[in-house]
Amino acid sequence: MVGYLDALILGLVQGVTEWLPVSSSAHLALLQKLMGISPPVLFDIALHLGTLLAVTVYMRDDIIRLIHRKDLLAYLALASIPTAIIGFALHDFFESFFSNVAAIGVALIITGIVLFCTRFAKEKAKLAPASAFAIGIAQGIAVAPGISRSGSTIATGMLLGIRREEAARFSFLLSIPAILGAAAFEARHAAFVMPDFGPTLLGVAAAAVVGYASIDFLLGFLKKGDLSVFSWYCWLLGAAAIIWGIYL
Repeated sequence: MVGYLDALILGLVQGVTEWLPVSSSAHLALLQKLMGISPPVLFDIALHLGTLLAVTVYMRDDIIRLIHRKDLLAYLALASIPTAIIGFALHDFFESFFSNVAAIGVALIITGIVLFCTRFAKEKAKLAPASAFAIGIAQGIAVAPGISRSGSTIATGMLLGIRREEAARFSFLLSIPAILGAAAFEARHAAFVMPDFGPTLLGVAAAAVVGYASIDFLLGFLKKGDLSVFSWYCWLLGAAAIIWGIYL
């Protein structure tokens, strides 16, 4: 089972890495292996619901505006289609990667390459049906541990010419149905092992609070920063994971 310190650490890491383009799934998988723990699936789901709470609260004004932005609502629905299809179809295949440290490392290297390519992006287009669908495909592929969901969706939007902040906000809004769908899917197939309430609540709170701060940081960073700087971190962690998986 997961103790209070373990839950706090995992919650903090989940909160930071869910929104920064560095793959929360990779960090949780590697960290759990390093810590020698294997939390119940329901604990992992709870952490994701913590970050879901963070994005829902942070993006509350954008969510309310969806009532009047029928086009944006349609784009979110359109983007969710490939996400759901890819996620459900390849879930079992990607699930096996969680125990393969070297595979996670390779995925992180790929994430770094995608992020690096954003330095060549030109802001010349607005969100459209085709770009929304492409972003949804990127989110579906991010089911693989090591492929950052936020990184791949924001980068895809930027490479299609969408403004950085607009791409990020669309990515965050798109995460809401994705997290809900993934949580429901995982819970349906999970062994019903209840995690301890106290540590789980602490982990969820940490994920929510830090996740809120992480979203705010990234949106502020994108106003003048370069998303590609995160590629170096992904490459470094990816290389370390590959060496760990092969030689240790």
